Order: sequence, then C-alpha cells, then structure tokens
Amino acid sequence: MVPFLRLGVNVDHVATIRNARGGGHPDPVQAALLAAKAGADGITAHLREDRRHISDADIERLMAEIAIPLNLEMAATDEMLEIALRHEPHAACIVPEKRQEQTTEGGLDAAGGHNHLAPFVAAMGEGGIRVSLFIEPDSRQLDAALSLGAPVVELHAGAYCDAVSEGRQKDSVTELLRIQNAAKYAVQIGLECHAGHGLGFDSVGAIAEIPEIAELNIGHFLIGEAIFSGLDSAIRRMRALMDRARAANTGAQSA
Repeated sequence: MVPFLRLGVNVDHVATIRNARGGGHPDPVQAALLAAKAGADGITAHLREDRRHISDADIERLMAEIAIPLNLEMAATDEMLEIALRHEPHAACIVPEKRQEQTTEGGLDAAGGHNHLAPFVAAMGEGGIRVSLFIEPDSRQLDAALSLGAPVVELHAGAYCDAVSEGRQKDSVTELLRIQNAAKYAVQIGLECHAGHGLGFDSVGAIAEIPEIAELNIGHFLIGEAIFSGLDSAIRRMRALMDRARAANTGAQSA
C-alpha cells in the first residue's frame, strides 16, 4: 500500500479563462503557487499542439517559479519532445491528442502505438524525465507500458466519474472495479500507478481508497469549483477528502 496519496493540480483551465479575453489574467503560474500553499504536491500542465490554454511561456515560468514538481502533459510529437528535453520537467505524461476534442477523450493506445511511442519514452528517460502514460484501466495497456519502459501509468478515471455524476450506480461499480483491478495489476508488474480525469468531490473518495494508487491529478473540477469557493478552499477540501479516504482504508487494512 502507498501510505501517502499525492495530489497534482492541473492549471490548464486557468489559462483557458485567461485566453478567452487575452492579456495576462488570470495567471496560471499564480494559480500554481496558490495550489502549492493549499496542499498540492505537484502541478500538471498540458501544452497542446494548438496552445488553446497553456502556452510555451507558461511552461518556462512554471519551471522557474514553482518549487514543487511539474508534470508536463504532452502528445508524442517531435515538437513536444524537444520542449520536454529543453525544460526537463520532473515528469512528462504522454497523452492522446485530437485537434478538435474539447478535452482528452480516452486513454493512450500504448499497445497499438508501441513502435511510435518507444523512442519518445526512451529519449525522455535518458534525459532524466520521469515518463508516465495516460491509459485506460486495462491489463493489455499496462503490459504495453511496462514493455515500453515507462515507470509510471496514469489510469483514465473518466468513465467512472461520469457514471457517478450521472447516477448510474451499476456502471460506477463496474468502472470502479476496473480501476481497482488495473491499479493492483500495475503494482504487481512494477509500475507506479496514478489516476485522473473527471475527479470531483463526489468521486474522489473511492479512487483515493485504492491502496495501490500513488497520485491523483485533478484540474477542471477544482478550477470550476474555485469560482464558487476560491481555489485555496477547493484544493484544501479535495486534499481533506483524499486524506480521509486513504486514512480510512489504511485503518481498515490494519484492523
């Protein structure tokens, strides 16, 4: 069991709001600094091909100004590899990217894209960057991640979160079991396991209880909730829910 569950806060949609009007406000780097004070263990930022939210300048400033680790989400392209190797973030998570999608629509096909992904994983590993792959909770994808040499996987939790928010109880039970089984298998084969995408106050507890998961990455919900309660309050509440769920599971396993 991983005793402490890390929280990575994604600041992409602070940049989305900024870019809707132009100028420099609100500043995603300021949001990252506030997140660190509120209990975030890391910052995640997705530099997309079309630069719809996070910009190259944001990445430069995040690397220079935050004291906690930066996780750069990126597509497996030559341009993004060059940027990653130039900035050397603590970690880089390779995600699928479609030009017209509103948000990441599913996990990376690590199995089907093995030959394409291999040089990216190798190059970043050699550059001292901790590589993770954003994949579906599926043993075939986990085996592919292991064969690629990626030390970390992030399980796509979107189907579970959607089922919870839509009140589809049977589906939520099925999807949660998929994530539980995938996390257990990931650790069994030597991978560090993270989870993310769609997590909110109503869905984070069950995921945080999974003992094999070491980190959750949460962004859109926290930035949306910040409109009503403030970013500091939203992150502190999420942190408390995560800690409570992990502590309860630790106690249950020790009993």
